[in-house]
Amino acid sequence: MKIYNSLTKRKEEFIPLEEGKVKMYACGITVSGEAHIGHGYQALIYDIMRKFLVKQGFDVTYARNYTDVDDKIIAKSHETGIPADEYAEKMIANINAVMTKFAVDDPDVWLKATENIDNIIDFVSVLIAKGHAYPTKNGDVYFDVASFPAYGQLSNRSVDDALDGVRVDNDDEKKNAYDFALWKSAKAGEICWDSPWGKGRPGWHIECSAMNRAAFGEQIDIHGGGRDLIFPHHENEIAQTEALTGKRFVKYWTHNGLIKVNGQKMSKSLGNSLLLAELLEKYSAEVIKFALLSTNYRNDINITDDLFPEAEKHILSFYETLAQVDDLGVTANDGGRDVAKRIDDEFNGCMSDDFNTALALSNLFGYFKEMKKYVVEDKPLAVAYAGQIRETYKLLGLFQADAKAYVTAYGKKDDIPEDVRAVAEERWTARLERNWAKSDELRAKLAEMGYAVKDSKTGYELTKM
Repeated sequence: MKIYNSLTKRKEEFIPLEEGKVKMYACGITVSGEAHIGHGYQALIYDIMRKFLVKQGFDVTYARNYTDVDDKIIAKSHETGIPADEYAEKMIANINAVMTKFAVDDPDVWLKATENIDNIIDFVSVLIAKGHAYPTKNGDVYFDVASFPAYGQLSNRSVDDALDGVRVDNDDEKKNAYDFALWKSAKAGEICWDSPWGKGRPGWHIECSAMNRAAFGEQIDIHGGGRDLIFPHHENEIAQTEALTGKRFVKYWTHNGLIKVNGQKMSKSLGNSLLLAELLEKYSAEVIKFALLSTNYRNDINITDDLFPEAEKHILSFYETLAQVDDLGVTANDGGRDVAKRIDDEFNGCMSDDFNTALALSNLFGYFKEMKKYVVEDKPLAVAYAGQIRETYKLLGLFQADAKAYVTAYGKKDDIPEDVRAVAEERWTARLERNWAKSDELRAKLAEMGYAVKDSKTGYELTKM
């Protein structure tokens, strides 16, 4: 099994620090607002990674965090008049609810910054004692980047490049402009905690390092997050953790691509953020997952106007075929064992190559084409296809609904009359049976009814003439 390591910039054979066990952490959501599609995508990707590692026989402990105190949350607190801790709890409840609807499982360990204040203070105190951090008269504490010569190893940036495009705190007491905050002194009216340096709160970067140390110890196997976190967040995590421990912090760094909307980076400032809850009102969770997972996780996803509608067509077509198989009234026999093994082996092969969901999904079109053929020619074999596809692809969160119920809920949105649809289905069966004369006869009948039919590898499309 190979994983692309963002640190080494190449695919590497996956060998965990401890044989058979995997310690995995992914940066979660800063709860300053509702979950958008980027949050959902990142949570989905690392849930899938965890599940596939488990399928491969690893004992996985997967931790994920909520950043529940930071500048944005405090700003929202002032804006709404809700205390920062109450606002954060409200957002966490909302986000958990929408992730449940999206059918992304919880990690094994949930971590929150506000529940790790003592761990964070201890971490910062050790860094100060080791000469890697320094407090100021104002009660802030900064990491001394110059004290860590390996700074920039993940992002391939030198210290001289550290200021490029990155907002820095203006503080005359900083040794260097690129030093970053480990502890921030409290301003009037802000949420805060007591510390050896005065009342304050954690900086953003320190929380993940401190929580990792508390949950896993000094080293972990996999650390994940969006590619936008490589610099400065993950770079700073490496610096402060390895400065403290003297050991390599993470063996495999993984980063998912970013979400774009019609070619533009998704952001609140551009007004193009897609809230996950709103998407789930329009599309099933499986449609959204199919659309997102059809791109390799390391690549950016461009959400165009037709991305989700196209995925919706494919998922509906797949479920229509599954519903046909469910109506056959037969069970799989020994002849389906080879098919079942092939489907699962091919899936495992795709996923073992750096979690290649895009290739795994592309295989579905061939499987369903074969299944449709066997609906007519070998019913038990068609049942074997359907059963194994459901079993294998549940890891991606697909084909877990009752097929007939799904088709009833999401099908026939084109307002095609039932009698027209019945003729079209009869014609499609004729084509599967290679009864071309009957197929042509039924095509002509559809034309008389005012509909044209266009065939594809996976089905047909009716349009009003």
